[in-house]
Amino acid sequence: MSRLGVLLWRDLRAAGGLSRRLHDSVGRTAPPALPLERSEVPESSNYGIRPLYMDVQATTRLDPRVLDAMLPYLTSLYGNPHSRTHAYGWETEEAVEAARKQVADLIGADSREIVFTSGATESNNMAIKGVARFYKAKKSHVITTQIEHKCVLDSCRALESEGMDITYLPVGKNGIINLEELESAMRPETSLVSVMTVNNEIGVRQPVEEIGQMCRSRKIFFHTDAAQAVGKVPVDVNAMTVDLMSISGHKFYGPKGIGALYVRRRPRVRLEPIMSGGGQERGMRSGTLPAPLLVGLGAACELAGREMEYDHAHVSAMSERLVKGLTSRLDHVVRNGDERQTYPGCVNLSFAYVEGESLLMAMKDVALSSGSACTSASLEPSYVLRAVGADEDLAHSSIRFGIGRFTTEEEVDFTMDRCVASVNHLREMSPLYEMVKEGIDIKSIQWSQH
Repeated sequence: MSRLGVLLWRDLRAAGGLSRRLHDSVGRTAPPALPLERSEVPESSNYGIRPLYMDVQATTRLDPRVLDAMLPYLTSLYGNPHSRTHAYGWETEEAVEAARKQVADLIGADSREIVFTSGATESNNMAIKGVARFYKAKKSHVITTQIEHKCVLDSCRALESEGMDITYLPVGKNGIINLEELESAMRPETSLVSVMTVNNEIGVRQPVEEIGQMCRSRKIFFHTDAAQAVGKVPVDVNAMTVDLMSISGHKFYGPKGIGALYVRRRPRVRLEPIMSGGGQERGMRSGTLPAPLLVGLGAACELAGREMEYDHAHVSAMSERLVKGLTSRLDHVVRNGDERQTYPGCVNLSFAYVEGESLLMAMKDVALSSGSACTSASLEPSYVLRAVGADEDLAHSSIRFGIGRFTTEEEVDFTMDRCVASVNHLREMSPLYEMVKEGIDIKSIQWSQH
């Protein structure tokens, strides 16, 4: 392991972030914990003491083994993979194609169906705008849901401004779409259906297999934003009957700034490029490929495929520990989204009679995010929670807990203790909570307007 890899490994151990010994492909274990030098562990920053990290849906830390795979391509193997006249280009092109196969293997695809991008936002834009514009002469209707990522919704709004018709399907209180409503929304002129696999805010898993079969039977292309699913849950594009799939490396312990779009070859999916240039990636995505990032993405995919079962069991255990601990020690706690058809690493809870932003400030030694105003500086509650029919007060009191590969029991217990103490403290100052404890139904009160 390189010096940088060892330092990152030390950082993980120091943060309590490595709960097991990690194995590489030939069964060798990672190096044992080394004596820590205080200067090597970042304990504070310009923003004070660094909190422990429980915001895995936003991003994940780079796995040290991914960094080790990337380092040679950041130093000595720095050729342009599109340079065909010398060894510098040949060796990086070989690494890029190896990474392409690693990505394809993780999702059950052919490597020729993988188009590299800068991440899921670009992949979503390429898939939705590219397909809709290519087929708009004959088909000008697109279907999506009200709880998609903002880049999907904004891409659809851009298509609306170009004269296309978009259907935004509602979801139930559990966050899952109604398949009968989806079927009713399909028309002969529908070119694309876009439904995310795992929601980034409440963690619900949509019935993508059934959606894929419905789309295929009607010759409609099916795109899924799988940024929160790939590398965390088993994904197979053929079993799911997916035509386009968006992937983001930094969501599963790879580097930031790299992702991929799966584009099916049979039946062939055509899309109009959204960027012009040198015609790389079979003309679908121009621009020089960043070999170090691609090597990191490939390594992250290989690790995820090999360790997914262990990771999922670990994340499930930590999630159950957190949810049971909080709900047993606090009353009026509501889980947002379906409790069973969900990814356990994303836990979105509403704590009644507590403002989410106030709770985040009270828990400043834990890095979390609030379901309230997750995409802007607005004080409006999350559009995802509004779509699932959450009461406005509960939507404002939501917190998203992210659990991942490196989350430990100690971190979960610390988060739980801090959350319980903070919620109790804030409720002590809440007159509404006092009224509820006295048995008053506050929803029946006619509040005067001033």
